[in-house]
Amino acid sequence: MAKATLGLIVGNRGFFADNLVKDGRKVMLKLLKEMDIDVVVLDEKATKLGAVESLADSLVCADLFDAKRKEIEGILVTLPNFGDEKGIAEAIKRSGLNVPIFLHAFPDDIHDMSYHARRDSFCGKLSVANNFYQYGIPYTITANHTIDPETAEFKQEINDFVAVCKVVNGMRKARIGVIGARPNAFQTVRFSEKVLEDHGINVSTADLSEILGVAGKLADDDPKVKARLDDIKKYLDASKAPADRLMRMAKFGTALSEWINANDVDMTAIQCWDSLQHNLGINPCTIMSMMSQELMPSACEGDALGALSMYALTLAGGKPSALVDWNNNYINEPDKCVLFHCGNWPVEFYKSAEMVPAEVLGSTLGQENTWGAISGRVKAGPMGFARLVTDDRFGAIKAIYGDGFFTDDYIAPVIGSHAIIEIKGLPEFLYHLARNGFVHHGAVTTVHTARILDEAFKTYLGFDAHYHGVD
Repeated sequence: MAKATLGLIVGNRGFFADNLVKDGRKVMLKLLKEMDIDVVVLDEKATKLGAVESLADSLVCADLFDAKRKEIEGILVTLPNFGDEKGIAEAIKRSGLNVPIFLHAFPDDIHDMSYHARRDSFCGKLSVANNFYQYGIPYTITANHTIDPETAEFKQEINDFVAVCKVVNGMRKARIGVIGARPNAFQTVRFSEKVLEDHGINVSTADLSEILGVAGKLADDDPKVKARLDDIKKYLDASKAPADRLMRMAKFGTALSEWINANDVDMTAIQCWDSLQHNLGINPCTIMSMMSQELMPSACEGDALGALSMYALTLAGGKPSALVDWNNNYINEPDKCVLFHCGNWPVEFYKSAEMVPAEVLGSTLGQENTWGAISGRVKAGPMGFARLVTDDRFGAIKAIYGDGFFTDDYIAPVIGSHAIIEIKGLPEFLYHLARNGFVHHGAVTTVHTARILDEAFKTYLGFDAHYHGVD
């Protein structure tokens, strides 16, 4: 799990036993420390027991959270007893924070309902949730209404919540770099910058000639170029690639990195054909793969929303992601299909990988001009998938996502990046794509991410979202 910082609010209602709050606060802080989560919480001397149970307490908490707003990625509200719903809601409202909120309640022990043990958190959680609803504060709730923090179930819920925070906060300030115009034939990847900006997502653009111009001025012995060339050779088997093509890739990658750093983008969408083949004599696949491997997704064919889909998966799962074509049917098994691209998938996806010329593009552009593609098959294992599009008719971002598996099923030898995948209800998924303006590109990763994306997209980001197999 990626490092995170959470604000912690310990709820209290004064006529319950103090020991419940004192012990509950201690348990929660111990757990978060064990999970390597940094915490912003009221000191025990700042308010009674370091909890929130009044307007005065909420003001102290709000001031603390406001002062730490650049650090706090989400807020965990825990109820060791019934809690004070108004104080908690006011603390969040007055802090001005707009981050995900996790609402938790401690369970009672039915064998001890004495004053010193009875919590009534079961009931108090409903009151806090009701106040959040009244205030228009979005929040996340646990699968079970009350849950012991010292259980594996709760730890998993916190891990998932941290992932939700990463997705929400990352997507709200995401920056996409689009290098080159989309291929003219690919109207399918058109999108609305204005709809994205309305959701806080910025697009920076560069003409491909800008990158090529910088690359063309770089010397073979430039230290940055030499370092990039070494990185390429270490990254995958490039032993069959011509030396001059590898040098061109290194220069292109160096120039591209300079533009990325100067424009502070989180991901890229690149016009990968056919200007690069005509003007530089390479495919950018390996350079793009290397960026995706480093958790900076890079999508081909100028697919900005493909890059954003990859970014959402990377934020949710903490793993590299790839852009794929939903490419071929698989025999007579409707829940399976073939994924393909030239390809630029992260190297950790593959059983083994080697640099090759792009067979299909090379048939028209010349094999010698398409070196840089990656050939290999994806390892069997879990798969998360997602796709975002802008729907200009409704001014909305639409999303579809779910979980499936990469399989080891047979496929004849093929050059390029490929996988056999299985998704329960795949025909229904494809029908939804075709009926609702989605595209032939999907984003995939190697962990299940659907529950996290579902919470982030629906509860916090306001996307028109469809969870395949659930909705």
